[in-house]
Amino acid sequence: MGTVVSIELADDLPPARLTELVGATCAWLHEVDARFSTYKDDSEVCRFRSGALRLEDCSADLRHVLDRCADLWRDTDGYFDAYASGPLDPSGYVKGWSVEVASQRLAAAGSVRHYIGAGGDIRMRGAGPGGRPWRVGVRHPWEADKLAWVLSLTDGAVATSGTYERGAHVWNPVAGRPASGLCSVTVVGPDLAVADAYATAALAMGEPGLSWLAKRVADGYESAAVTDDGRAFTSANLPIAP
Repeated sequence: MGTVVSIELADDLPPARLTELVGATCAWLHEVDARFSTYKDDSEVCRFRSGALRLEDCSADLRHVLDRCADLWRDTDGYFDAYASGPLDPSGYVKGWSVEVASQRLAAAGSVRHYIGAGGDIRMRGAGPGGRPWRVGVRHPWEADKLAWVLSLTDGAVATSGTYERGAHVWNPVAGRPASGLCSVTVVGPDLAVADAYATAALAMGEPGLSWLAKRVADGYESAAVTDDGRAFTSANLPIAP
């Protein structure tokens, strides 16, 4: 998925079991990469968008992703669009979704205290080492060695979308141009797939995304954002570390 994944298990389980759980998680993420890669001609996504694979013959995972991307397109007034760049590219949903599913699988297998990070997408469950909350640093948009915020939470997801590493890679599909106005958006909430999509959509909206994010608080999604000219905004209950 074009990023490094880190996994930390804080459960009091035998080392062999912890190793087994990490291996299973990595296997799942490699499976997702093979199925949803837009760079591998034999991936399921590439075969579907080329017409070589019919919708009814797609895996349950791909059909789920297509349905959720359609839902999020409606929920974001078209700013989250898996077709924003032309051909189908559900990557903006898949990374967060795959980590969310990985966390659910770990919990079902007995790991109730863990951290999975994939680039700017992070899912935490239970307490961290020593029984303390997990701490997540949100990178400063212009100074790579500094943090804009440090978040503290036990159960939840953190997704950050920004232009500071890969430039203007987020497209505003409504205006038909690269996104501008916001250089960093972080969303915190109960589901990483949704948080990731919301962060991407708000970044695509530009500054109007600030008021759109404020309306997501009622659904349990807090946020932080930095504008292109350096102004910072946070929702009232963002879990900033003391």
